[in-house]
Amino acid sequence: MAEAATEIAKKMEEKEEMPVTVAPTKTVEATNAEEAETKVTVAPPKKVEATNKPAEEEMKTTETSSLLGKLEAYVEIKASAEQFHHMFAGKPHHVSKVSPGYIQGCELHEGDWGKPGSIIFWNYFHDGEAKVAKERIEAVDPEKNLITFRVLEGDLMKEYKSFLATLQVTPTHGGTGSTVNWHLEYEKISAEVAHPETLLQLCVEMSKEVDEHLLSEE
Repeated sequence: MAEAATEIAKKMEEKEEMPVTVAPTKTVEATNAEEAETKVTVAPPKKVEATNKPAEEEMKTTETSSLLGKLEAYVEIKASAEQFHHMFAGKPHHVSKVSPGYIQGCELHEGDWGKPGSIIFWNYFHDGEAKVAKERIEAVDPEKNLITFRVLEGDLMKEYKSFLATLQVTPTHGGTGSTVNWHLEYEKISAEVAHPETLLQLCVEMSKEVDEHLLSEE
């Protein structure tokens, strides 16, 4: 009887000493930083390029929100920056003679030509329609060949809460001619209103005709 009890006790000790294996906890690691965190990518500004345009033209649109936007174009011309700037700052009423297909008239309503605060009234042809625009000269910088117009009244105000147009002409470094930069900044009245790309193209084509006129005067 004692031997049987000893044998049972011995087996119980072996059972207690039997090792118990626990499966290790599985560690899941991201293979790269993109899996480890959520990334939000913002698309770069959309470039808008008109078809069949020469290489010297560049247009692009930047939409800062659903209603606010910026649109600009660069045009290489052969005339000097000072000549081109003076045409729009000093004698914009001559543009209708130079580019009658786009500009039918320009009148000074208040102030002086090329002076900040002056009011100018434009008659122009855009998208197959005769239109008007009453603008105030916001800024003029002869050293930078820059002038800025703010639209106060007219057809553009039917689709935009605000509309600012800046024209700057930069001399070509190490060569002749210059580069015209048209910059439009605006706020649409609704998301359904299109960006004024056709109006910017009008500015581009008008710039070419002004350039040809300035060259013919030399």
